[in-house]
Amino acid sequence: MSQNNSVVSIAQRLQEAEQSRQAINPIAEEIKGLAGQLSAIELAYQIQQKNVETKSQLGRRIVGRKIGLTSLAVQKQLGVDSPDYGTLFDDMAYGTFEEINSAQWIQPKAEAEIALVLKKDLNNEKHTLADIISATDYALAAIEIVDSRIKDWKISLLDTVADNASSAGFVLGSTPVALSKLELSRCGMYMERKGEQVSVGAGVNCLGNPLNAAVWLADMMVKMGTPLKAGDLLLTGALGPMVPLARQDALSAHIEGLGSVTLITN
Repeated sequence: MSQNNSVVSIAQRLQEAEQSRQAINPIAEEIKGLAGQLSAIELAYQIQQKNVETKSQLGRRIVGRKIGLTSLAVQKQLGVDSPDYGTLFDDMAYGTFEEINSAQWIQPKAEAEIALVLKKDLNNEKHTLADIISATDYALAAIEIVDSRIKDWKISLLDTVADNASSAGFVLGSTPVALSKLELSRCGMYMERKGEQVSVGAGVNCLGNPLNAAVWLADMMVKMGTPLKAGDLLLTGALGPMVPLARQDALSAHIEGLGSVTLITN
């Protein structure tokens, strides 16, 4: 089987796993064996992109990108030295307190994040922190829902990249705040379930500042030929540990300066 056919085959298996809600075995070693002249990570992103194209052709609208692996501890755990990214679609978006059908996922988890919404395109080969600040319209509190199509979350970097960075959905808070009113690295976060604290963290846990993660993403998307555009939503990465998400669950994340966001499942 040619490399291109293998990319299509792996992408189809991931897509079928998502649709059937039946996880598949890890695919990292298979990707490594196919890499050839490309690096294994480049091939993993090709697999991700194939499914992005397939979903777009089915009418799903791209609304932004997510950044993963922004925790230095998690990077060390997986043996990598940079974040990764995935694509967000319109049907993955929910509002705070909106009830969500959890039966659509396989093994979901949730993590609190800071979302940025852009008002300008980001087309430079190399961006600065100032570029990101001037291009951002506002920030929102958010909860990302992550779900691996790989059995038992037994993932490496290659598995999660090919699997659209394990993305599944996101819930947005309803209080937009200008960056001029925030010091993102100092924004404390706690997430609770029925009054019990289940995750705690701060902006500093996201590559030192969520804006650092956004700089990395802006540069990467230009390199990949799909630069970030005005109106795009960026999920900048987890502020604290992810937590399991169950049916008939309720999680509320409180982020200093950004208010709260609540995820409810049925």
